[in-house]
Amino acid sequence: MTVQMEKTRIRRQEALCPGIFDLTLEAPGIAAQARPGQFVNVYLNDASRILPRPISLCRISSSEGTLRLVYRVSGERAGTAELSRCQAGTTLRVLGPLGQGFPCDGAEDVCVVGGGIGVPPLLEVLHALPGRKTAVLGYRNAEQMFLKGEFEAAADEVRIATDDGSFGVRGTAVDGVRALSHRPRMMFGCGPRLMLRALKQYAAEQGIPLWVSMEERMACGIGACLACVVESTETDAHSHVKNKRVCKDGPVFPAEEVVL
Repeated sequence: MTVQMEKTRIRRQEALCPGIFDLTLEAPGIAAQARPGQFVNVYLNDASRILPRPISLCRISSSEGTLRLVYRVSGERAGTAELSRCQAGTTLRVLGPLGQGFPCDGAEDVCVVGGGIGVPPLLEVLHALPGRKTAVLGYRNAEQMFLKGEFEAAADEVRIATDDGSFGVRGTAVDGVRALSHRPRMMFGCGPRLMLRALKQYAAEQGIPLWVSMEERMACGIGACLACVVESTETDAHSHVKNKRVCKDGPVFPAEEVVL
């Protein structure tokens, strides 16, 4: 797999709900190689913004040569507000595919667990998985249930949890996992650190193998600057300390390899 800088073109962009945007890029070079759970670095056209925006891949179409990115606008300083104002036809430089994805090949009876903006990358994961597929999605409230219909179309069972109880189970995505009708053989999680910590504890109690996708502030995106390291349970061969680079060694890790 070769990381490349590609000049991409926006095919379309729309708001899914307040603060959440759905962006499709024409990026045939990256799309031909990308795998579920990986991400790209998007470089904005404002020359004053040196650092790119790392965004996970919601859908990958190698046949159409497109990448779909669903992201949250987190403020003007982060650059995502500027990205949300880009129109169809705008060109953007994109670096990818980056990181390590989920182990989908041969995985069976998997439950994907997403919280908030950790939901989008799990949609591509579902489409790549064979056999029975379950999804548990956690949102703030019913107004923020983006991609719900697409997950229902891709999974055999979908459970929704909302913080305020306005839809589905009241509580977090982990509360939704506890309400499942069956016990999965594997779990893939993506979401806030507290959610992943609770999910790791639940998986350990149940004896279910778990992989987690982690999010940290990044700079280079290729493992050189060490800005995105997280504490690991074993000594890293690159830094010789108990660290893992989220951008290079991850963002997906076996849950037992990282401290949450």
